[in-house]
Amino acid sequence: MFHASPWRSDFPAIAALHRQHQTYLDNAATTQKPQAMLDAIGHYYANGAANVHRAQHLPGALATQAFECTREKVAQWLNARASQDIIFTHGATSALNLLAYGLAGEFSAGDELVISAAEHHANLLPWQQLAKRGGLNLRVLPLAPSGVIDIEAAAHIIGPRTRLLAVTQLSNVLGAWQPLAPLLAMAKAQGALTVIDGAQGVVHGRHDVQQLGCDFYVFSSHKLYGPEGVGVLYGRREALARLQHWQFGGEMVHQADYQSATFHPAPLGYEAGTPPIAGVIGLGASLDYLSGLDADAVAAHEAALHQQLLRGLNDRDGIDLLGSPAVALASFVVQGVHNADLAHLLTDQGIAVRAGHHCAMPLMHNLGLGGAIRVSLGLYNDSGDLQRFFDGLDKALEILR
Repeated sequence: MFHASPWRSDFPAIAALHRQHQTYLDNAATTQKPQAMLDAIGHYYANGAANVHRAQHLPGALATQAFECTREKVAQWLNARASQDIIFTHGATSALNLLAYGLAGEFSAGDELVISAAEHHANLLPWQQLAKRGGLNLRVLPLAPSGVIDIEAAAHIIGPRTRLLAVTQLSNVLGAWQPLAPLLAMAKAQGALTVIDGAQGVVHGRHDVQQLGCDFYVFSSHKLYGPEGVGVLYGRREALARLQHWQFGGEMVHQADYQSATFHPAPLGYEAGTPPIAGVIGLGASLDYLSGLDADAVAAHEAALHQQLLRGLNDRDGIDLLGSPAVALASFVVQGVHNADLAHLLTDQGIAVRAGHHCAMPLMHNLGLGGAIRVSLGLYNDSGDLQRFFDGLDKALEILR
């Protein structure tokens, strides 16, 4: 059955790629952008760019209004209590580093930070390096064969010395939704802070941070059909108050003389320097666009395509799927075939997929793999894209075998 995307025409890059005989299936790395986002950024630059929060003139007032309007839209998207709970950063990686430096004063030597074996480097390395700097212990939650965190093992690892739990919501390699509710409950029982990496999860469905009950939630704009260079850090008000300032300069300062200074609280206190103004405005336009879609129709479309992808992979001999992907992506290896060779032949046929370790080297090592191919879907993909992928895959495997 052919599954068409009614939103395909909203993304001009898809038509441009089609004219170049390219099929884009690397959406977990970054997505294409809706015309509404392109229009918003173009309007900002064409009608008078200006810095925010600092000018009395009209261009500055309009830029500030649009910038802060996006903060409100993000808060609504996540169901945060207030827009002041939203901090803009330069990406999800930047947001996680902000937390790793801003929370450093909360920990003492011997305390434990807990992550999972499925983490992207962005939610591994900041905590790893914090542990090295502070004499902390980094504990790693193992995965079940399905790709989800082993809850029984987690119950033995999350204990009295646990001071922070930082886990992904949706694995960018395994496509598995993680069991956040019991994990967060375990961490809270120990009085630990909780961080969710929502970079992949935020793209699929609406997630209520108040219902999740986490202290911090992080995502990046560019995966959510928005511009690059923008990240979002949600913090529960009480948790934000525990952050130390970590970058210093303009905007975040309240009063300063040569020998001392005082700083604003969140959010402005953690947005030192000129922020990515156009990008934030563009993210607001992308959220407006997404808010206007039928969420159930989008979910059904993604689910139908995902099933088509899984069926096609399972129907082919010698293909091993990693984990039990639940939504929008699938990573796989082919017996006797190197992932880089396969990716090269797919690229030659205009099929854009991702190959390698997917910024999750320790996970790949645990799986005994040097890398894998990942196919990831966006709301503008359709059955024709997958058919071209499978045709390209069959041709490539015929050559390689």
